[in-house]
Amino acid sequence: MSTKPILIALALAVSVLNPVSSGATQDKAAALTVSLAKPAERVWPRTIPASGWLKPWHEAVVAAEVGGIRVTDVLVDIGSVVSKGQPLVRFANESVEAELRKEEALLASARADLAKAKANADRARRVQPSGALSDEKVNEYVIAEETALAALDSAEASVQSTRIKLSQTVVVAADDGVITSRTAQLGAVVASGAELFRLVRQQRVEWQAEIPARYLPLVTEGLTAAVDGPEGRPLKGKVRLVGPTVSTDTGRALVYVALPAGTKSPVGLYVTGRIELESTVALTVPESALVMRDGLSYVFTVRADSRVERVRVETGRRNGREVEIVSGLAGVTGVVANGSAFLSDKALVRLEGAALAQAGGAAK
Repeated sequence: MSTKPILIALALAVSVLNPVSSGATQDKAAALTVSLAKPAERVWPRTIPASGWLKPWHEAVVAAEVGGIRVTDVLVDIGSVVSKGQPLVRFANESVEAELRKEEALLASARADLAKAKANADRARRVQPSGALSDEKVNEYVIAEETALAALDSAEASVQSTRIKLSQTVVVAADDGVITSRTAQLGAVVASGAELFRLVRQQRVEWQAEIPARYLPLVTEGLTAAVDGPEGRPLKGKVRLVGPTVSTDTGRALVYVALPAGTKSPVGLYVTGRIELESTVALTVPESALVMRDGLSYVFTVRADSRVERVRVETGRRNGREVEIVSGLAGVTGVVANGSAFLSDKALVRLEGAALAQAGGAAK
């Protein structure tokens, strides 16, 4: 009699009599070692998400006040830090100086004419009682004196005007700041009022943040704002002004946030950030505990039978590597802190501490 059928029958019998042991071995082999994290309570400020452009606090336009003369020197360039009253551009001033000499000569002539007219008027007043001069002649001398006095005032005004024009051949900075635009070109003949430079006053940059209209009543002047600056550098600012209107196109309002003096962030950069309201208690878990599936957020908890249970949660604020859980964690004492992305609901796991103890026992 052949022994092969007998061996097959015995193997089947063992498999039927011990199915639990086989399944347990497979489950044990499939178990993933995880660590638990206890949800923590943190005191975090409530925040309003915002985004917008970095723009100058105030921008000054430096323009030519005289026209028709040539640029002889351009003394600064884009990026130059300037102080109030510092020369930026010089124009050719020879023609203006010649005009000033002419006006000063006319002023000297007006003074001489006034002196002559005044002497004549004084003599006429002295002899008027004697009747040597008629009243009409006396009036002529007095009127000539007044005319000469008016001519002198006009000549003085012309000299003053030409001196002002001469001073305007040197264009100076209207305030402390940094040059952001330059249109002045050496040798150019510019018109009066032509723009030469733009500068950011006092080097102050502000964040013009857009927020949803529903948050507008919550924002007031003086609130702290956190800006995600370039290269990941966080910036802190203060709300200086809340826009009074809401855009009909976007449904968002503007909030003007003053950034610290000396902020080097480039103007024109689009950044995101938050406006901080009052602080409240937040129930938080590590960011690594969250799993996103089908657009929803989940965490995993561990049951008494060492199997995980997937729990849907609603998230709120974030701070560093911690995330606020708004709902879904009632009564939960621990969540899987690592490896959540590799888990499925009801999967068998081993806790990190238990796995270490088991390894130590096997070593003995």
